[in-house]
Amino acid sequence: MPHARIYRPSKPATQSGRAPTKEWLLTYEVATPRVPDPLMGWASAADTLNEVQLRFETLDEAVAFAKRNGMDYSVIEPQDFKFRPKSYADNFRWQRPS
Repeated sequence: MPHARIYRPSKPATQSGRAPTKEWLLTYEVATPRVPDPLMGWASAADTLNEVQLRFETLDEAVAFAKRNGMDYSVIEPQDFKFRPKSYADNFRWQRPS
């Protein structure tokens, strides 16, 4: 069985919402190397398991799934998000901190 990673994805850089960061993702690591297709030049692999992404509401559900199916897995803990309140008026302050 290939190795699985369990993690919470980060916030997309192109969007301001944090909804996709609440679920836990189980993805498989690449087992076979990607090789370019001689005709089109696309990168392809013989193993399609790396395209699978399973979503879970909690970390315990994801770990239980991995154990139940006999997978090797590693859990990547998310980094804490610290909210720093800002004021729009601070942009026009006379003595702004640099």
